[in-house]
Amino acid sequence: MCGIVAIVSKSNVNQDLYDALTVLQHRGQDAAGIVTCQDDRFFLRKDNGLVKDVFRTKHMMRLAGNAGIGHVRYPTAGTSSSAEAQPFYVNSPYGITLAHNGNLTNTHDVAEDIFKTDLRHVNTHSDSEVLLNVFAHELQKQGKFRPGPDEVFEAVKSVHRRVRGAYAAVALITGFGVVAFRDPHGIRPVCFGSRETAEGKEYMVASESVALNSLGFKLERDIAPGEALYIEIDGTLHSAQCAENAVLAPCIFEHVYFARPDSIIDNISVYKARMRMGDSLAARIRENFPDHDIDVIIPIPDTSRTAALQMAFNLGVKYREGFIKNRYIGRTFIMPGQQQRKKSVRQKLNPIDLEFRGKNVMLVDDSIVRGTTCREIVQMARDAGANKVYFASAAPPVRYPNVYGIDMPAASDLIAHGRTEKEVQEIIGADWLIYQTLEDLIASAHEGNPDIVEFDCSVFTGQYITGDITEDYLTKLEKLRGDRNEALWEASKEASHTQVPLDLHNDV
Repeated sequence: MCGIVAIVSKSNVNQDLYDALTVLQHRGQDAAGIVTCQDDRFFLRKDNGLVKDVFRTKHMMRLAGNAGIGHVRYPTAGTSSSAEAQPFYVNSPYGITLAHNGNLTNTHDVAEDIFKTDLRHVNTHSDSEVLLNVFAHELQKQGKFRPGPDEVFEAVKSVHRRVRGAYAAVALITGFGVVAFRDPHGIRPVCFGSRETAEGKEYMVASESVALNSLGFKLERDIAPGEALYIEIDGTLHSAQCAENAVLAPCIFEHVYFARPDSIIDNISVYKARMRMGDSLAARIRENFPDHDIDVIIPIPDTSRTAALQMAFNLGVKYREGFIKNRYIGRTFIMPGQQQRKKSVRQKLNPIDLEFRGKNVMLVDDSIVRGTTCREIVQMARDAGANKVYFASAAPPVRYPNVYGIDMPAASDLIAHGRTEKEVQEIIGADWLIYQTLEDLIASAHEGNPDIVEFDCSVFTGQYITGDITEDYLTKLEKLRGDRNEALWEASKEASHTQVPLDLHNDV
């Protein structure tokens, strides 16, 4: 998962871009980048690391200009090399930079076509660079010395025809303006807003509305699936639908885990959706365990707090913060190596024994992926003196890998793949386990926006919304991700042997 931002302003945008990326840091901790434009020149700074580490005062002073784009990244495949930090740049036509959130599912075929037919060179393994070169080539084909909205939108239409998968992208064309576009299914989120200044109207595009709010921009709306925006340097806004048969089918896992609770995505309050997840979990407990003996409900921080609090309210059970989180430990979602993940769980969370001792405890998490974290946390609760340990997941069983920009492990590494809920319960060591049903999860999100026809729920169902995912594709993706995680794991072992600290900010 990545975060993107673009701003066309009446004054320097460097600080606003930095602040926006800081707000979106939860979407990627592997790398960060900003590019600005002034007097027909680009100014770029990008590198591996957190936003606060990548940008120093000397870098910020060089990022001059009233228009720019930014990106925070975690790698979904390939490497976590700084060479793949975004935005990417091509000098022809005009000079274009692009930042992208999502994952193309036909990258190999398009990259080959770019080389053989478009006569363009792609220098990394990133599908974002492929997307940039497709857009640049299609814009160049328009043959205009100064591209206008019509040329930009024709180029985006061709992008939609050539690439498949999930993509929310922002691009900066030197001296002309910012382009933002979203895939025809709207799988990955992106919205835009505006603010009035004494000099005129300013526009901002971002992955989540919380970034707009933090900078004083008013949320206008989400960019529709297949739609493109073109914001000229002078602040003139244009928009057009550029895809045929576009249908909104956003990723429901945004509401489960990725998005901040204070964001509004596709007119759905993430916070309210998570509250409804707690409501439906409480209803399942009353239905399946009417005589439950839960003494206390404890969330596994941070994402599950909203659902856990609502569960406790509905069940009339005490809610307590039983784990204290060390915020200086990286997230364990895709940390390579099981032993490394287990160690990080113990370093990241510390139980408050008084909240566990002698009690029947219900632990609540947003989801269960590999199960490594859950198993360690259940054991931590027992070690802290819990009498019984129950476990609730605000999401259904995760049984299939994600191909649209979330670095889910291979199906064989998912604890629920090919297993019953009872078998998962035994593996994580809980006294009983309750999952959200898929129907209830969809209802939790759908209530916020009844106009959404369907959600991408592929990690739960194995049914991929773009309809182009084969077993061969999944096998190749599994190998690619496995190779990357193995390389990171070997690097971390080598670093420990040589006593050189290694930054493992490669997590969601």
